Amino acid sequence: MLPILYSYRRCPYAMRARMALKYADIKYEHREIELRNKPQSMLAISPKGTVPVFTVDDLVLEQSIDIMRWALTKTDPDGWGTVDERVAQIWIDRNDGPFKVLLDQYKYPNRYPECKPDEVLQSPLNEMLVPLEEALKVQQYLLGDRMTYVDIAIFPFIRQFAMVDPQRFASLPLHSVQQWLNRHLQSELFLSVMQKYPSWHD
Repeated sequence: MLPILYSYRRCPYAMRARMALKYADIKYEHREIELRNKPQSMLAISPKGTVPVFTVDDLVLEQSIDIMRWALTKTDPDGWGTVDERVAQIWIDRNDGPFKVLLDQYKYPNRYPECKPDEVLQSPLNEMLVPLEEALKVQQYLLGDRMTYVDIAIFPFIRQFAMVDPQRFASLPLHSVQQWLNRHLQSELFLSVMQKYPSWHD
């Protein structure tokens, strides 16, 4: 019986899980959910109701980073998982914690009327984009001159930030980040996990 992945195409967490599973050549059943009509089979194994959720045998993984790391224990041809985990976790915590909050404020200004417009842009820049730029000025990828799972874990969120206002993003002094982002956007791996699936129902 194939593993099952409950996913939502545009969700950055689900995106990075799909990329890791594809990279590791893990075959699975893809179940594309509707956010307003989540399948009961997913809620039964993961009551929190967010994607991705990955189930294989008796194992249920509810966090995208856990899915990525599980996949890399099965197959890791390019050594994505061979990293300094302390440094890797610092980047992931920064992305999934404060940057994600600031990204939501930037993407959904109507939800955060108390936020000042100039701070809504500057805060995520200071928190994540500028440190990324500094790292990528001296190396091709976040942890060095080869790609690791950390690049894949963070890329979907930078993509989301850029898509809020592509012209504004292109005008920012983030040349290295823009190049790094474009490499991912044009990669065969990313394009292969962005195909559209019909909604899955119980």
